[in-house]
Amino acid sequence: MKRIFCGALFVFCMDALAVEPLPVKDFMRHAEYSSVEISPDGKYLAVSAPMGERDILVVLQTSDLKPVKVNQLPDGKSVGEYFWIGPDRLMFTATRKFGQFAAPFGTGEWYAVNADGSRPRVLVTYEGTTVDGAKKFDESYRPLAALPTDSSKVLVQLSYSQGSESGDRADVLEMNTFTGRTKRIARAPKPGCSFVLDASDRPAYVNCFDNSQRDYNTEQHLQAYHWADEQWSLVHDSRKTGNRLRVTHVDPDGTAYAVMHDNKAPNQLGTLDPRSGAFNTLDRDPRVDLAASVLSADGDTLLGVVRMPGKPDVRVLNDAHPDAQLIARLRASFPTESIRVTSATADARQLVIEVSSDRNPGDFYLFDREEGKARYLLSTRKWIDSKKMAEMRPFTFTARDGTKVSGYLTLPPGKPLAGLPMIVNPHGGPHGIRDFWGFNQETQLFANRGYLVLQVDFRGSGGYGRAFETMGYGQWGASMQDDVTDATRWAIEQGFADEDRICIYGASYGAYAALMGAVREPDLYRCAIGYVGVYDLALMYKEGDIPQSDTGGNYLESVIGKDRSLLASRSPAARAAEIKVPVFLAAGGRDQRTPKEQTDSMADALERAGNPVRVNVFEPKEGHGFYDVAARENVYTRMLAFFGEHIGSTVSVGTITKDAGADGN
Repeated sequence: MKRIFCGALFVFCMDALAVEPLPVKDFMRHAEYSSVEISPDGKYLAVSAPMGERDILVVLQTSDLKPVKVNQLPDGKSVGEYFWIGPDRLMFTATRKFGQFAAPFGTGEWYAVNADGSRPRVLVTYEGTTVDGAKKFDESYRPLAALPTDSSKVLVQLSYSQGSESGDRADVLEMNTFTGRTKRIARAPKPGCSFVLDASDRPAYVNCFDNSQRDYNTEQHLQAYHWADEQWSLVHDSRKTGNRLRVTHVDPDGTAYAVMHDNKAPNQLGTLDPRSGAFNTLDRDPRVDLAASVLSADGDTLLGVVRMPGKPDVRVLNDAHPDAQLIARLRASFPTESIRVTSATADARQLVIEVSSDRNPGDFYLFDREEGKARYLLSTRKWIDSKKMAEMRPFTFTARDGTKVSGYLTLPPGKPLAGLPMIVNPHGGPHGIRDFWGFNQETQLFANRGYLVLQVDFRGSGGYGRAFETMGYGQWGASMQDDVTDATRWAIEQGFADEDRICIYGASYGAYAALMGAVREPDLYRCAIGYVGVYDLALMYKEGDIPQSDTGGNYLESVIGKDRSLLASRSPAARAAEIKVPVFLAAGGRDQRTPKEQTDSMADALERAGNPVRVNVFEPKEGHGFYDVAARENVYTRMLAFFGEHIGSTVSVGTITKDAGADGN
């Protein structure tokens, strides 16, 4: 079975060297390549690459990296997920992009094509017809596994809506990628289920959810079923145990692995007994959730896990497997990098590995395990010199109420960590999202200009257990904001930041936190920048894509509530008169998540309060975060000029332009 093998290594920091200011465009350009997958026979590489505002799929010869075929979709669609289903055949799906901070939206369409471009087939479409006729809008498909015994076929999960909260019905189908015809292999025991296959590509477990009698502030109730004796048997029910459990992997010997949590603490990885339902814990961490699983090169055996309490921490649980030794060999080959194996040949001799770090945006190598050598293939951003990039250093501090809160500092190269001008950068989301150690174009740009950058995983962030996330429910502008403030004051108390040279900047929810920070701490920050942000909480119920679904409406009720007076008291737009510092706002005309009405509300409120927005950038063709490189270069150049004016910097910021429709001061 072809699955992803993930791995990471603890990375040691290199000595910081003073560097010259690099062009803003170097940080704003999109990666040339985002992923690389090797074919089962090793003859080809499938590579995802941007072309304009969309992603294409390029097939290269492994031997000399010469292009064989370029696959691109019409109507502005991007190639999304893709994988090899045979030695010379690929399957891929379509997505649409809506901005830098918005996840691509899958169209649900699936295609198959040979490596040389021959025998293309539309497998699933909602706009035309396939061999089976027009597809229904209430059906969706998710590939589960390629079949090594028949490269023309793939197993997929078909989910079809019943129009109720009980969830979609689900089947496992065998799909012929040349004809599009399907044959049902299995059916889930109830609605709302997803399948887990064993190492022989047979349905073994289903994870099912149940929304009945669910409180908005609690997760869905979960059940796990096991297929045995020609029937589905319930092996775990969260209503009975109080613990949420999902089966994640089945080894060749039948060992089932699951991730479980108690709706409070970070999750645990363990084994599940299919007869008794007993869960045996193998790995846990008091602070953080599981970040990834580590699988063998053939995708069949679970070797360990990755958690990220700060930097990546790989925990090998199966020392006896030969690929555990492979991990050690890769560590020796790349001692200062994080390592991820993206794919392997069918015989697992050749592996494509991606190496990256806080300073390295990513390089791809072809590793031959018999020769023990790695051949360089491609770089995601070859123009970035990792020796000139900044260190990203984890930290943990205690908030005012005793809660442990973590985050990252990105240090300007060549400068002592003392009395630095600082940019506080709260993340978007905010719930379920966290900051991670790794290459970050934005923080690297700011550090390159001499700024210390502080990112904080305030309560409400994901990755630290369910209880930590729900601590943020109902706390927008309150204790969530206190964590940002406390992190800022912690950096001052440590002597890292100059208390007279601090600005706050964020995008999406981070923009809300930036402007709310300026409201609640008028003497702490010298300026505030909001980028594609939300500033009027009541307006969230009227504008944007969140309230357009029942799920989105329920989410808003859970995290911000409906009390109008409380929403007003926690909205920067309603408290604009309390903002005394200069403000910079930027918005996109096609932003569906935080539409321009949010930015207009904030700008108008500041104008009425006598504190007009100093810089207002509007890009009519951009979405939730600017995608066009010229637009990105323009807005970040203006940001640097704004920071330089208010908290000072000793390096140049670049040339400000009005390209790409910028409407700025």
